[in-house]
Amino acid sequence: MNIGKHLPGFKTSAKGLSLQRKKMNLIAENIANAENTRTQTGEPYKRKFMVVSNSENQLLSNHSTEGNTLTLRTSNIEHMRNNVTALSGKQGHGLNSNVEVIEDKKAGEMIYMPNHPDSNEEGYVEMSNVNIVQEMVEMISATRSYEANLTALNASKEMAKDSLEI
Repeated sequence: MNIGKHLPGFKTSAKGLSLQRKKMNLIAENIANAENTRTQTGEPYKRKFMVVSNSENQLLSNHSTEGNTLTLRTSNIEHMRNNVTALSGKQGHGLNSNVEVIEDKKAGEMIYMPNHPDSNEEGYVEMSNVNIVQEMVEMISATRSYEANLTALNASKEMAKDSLEI
């Protein structure tokens, strides 16, 4: 039995939980490397973030009401890209996501530390471009989203359980 076909709430909530977990892992990696001035490439650590993109009309493409297909359009695709999350895979019922982990190309702050092993000729060291405050805000947002998906999953479980008791 394909549970996603009969109980789409489970599949949607599970996808959301997975996305937020992956976002939290990426945030943790950023925070752990916030003070890293040299990676394997010899450059300072660059902040990473995730972008989830969906095809237009994807969320409601498989649902119809009395022969009429419902559509969802976005006025500007950039509105959806500001939500920095990601997951890979294709699973139908409007849950397909194209996921990309992107490295932030902004340069880090230059700090004068002439005795640092990574300092340049003038004595400046380029630090990581990770902003701890920004990462903490992203972490709180991801935590709240995770909790919301968990609440939705529990509500779906309760509805399924209650429907079996009828």
